Amino acid sequence: MPKPSAVTEAPSVVGSRLRQLRQRQGLSARELAHRLGISPSAVSQIERGVLQPSVARLIAMTDALGVPLAEVFGGPEQRDEMPEDLTGFALQRFGQGTEMTLESGVIFRRVSPGRTPGVDYFVSTYPPGSAAHPESGMFRHEGYEVGTVLSGELTIDFDGERVVLRAGDAISYPCSRPHRIHNTGSVDAVAQWLIVHPER
Repeated sequence: MPKPSAVTEAPSVVGSRLRQLRQRQGLSARELAHRLGISPSAVSQIERGVLQPSVARLIAMTDALGVPLAEVFGGPEQRDEMPEDLTGFALQRFGQGTEMTLESGVIFRRVSPGRTPGVDYFVSTYPPGSAAHPESGMFRHEGYEVGTVLSGELTIDFDGERVVLRAGDAISYPCSRPHRIHNTGSVDAVAQWLIVHPER
């Protein structure tokens, strides 16, 4: 089976969507920066596509905005693919997925074809040496995470413990537990993730 030819999102598009989500919440860049513990200038640079966020920063931003990670993928027209009462269905054909490249070259590709309230479902590709967090520190966020490594080798550091996952290995943990995801191997690591969010 050929590899899907996903639609790649330009940095400016990702930043633009983050800005739209912030404005939809009625938040100023300064207010969002305060929630994140970063400078308003950093928020502005991300929204303008000058600075690419890390995986950790992107998740922190969507958590601070009270929206699932999937809201960053696709334009406004895609956010309403699934009816509010969820009685219909959404369809995404092979090769139609949308992906974004984040800091250090980590690629996120949305797997769910439409709105799936309370759930984020995506595939991530970590090039050798890349990490979800640009620094050695760990991060935490909302929800519960379930991941399966599809290929390569992915390392997850927890407080006082390191877990190395290889193809076929799966892991689950509360996202509130401090962790750091990175690729210590020599080839791309591809993993499939499901994040279940608490009810808001």
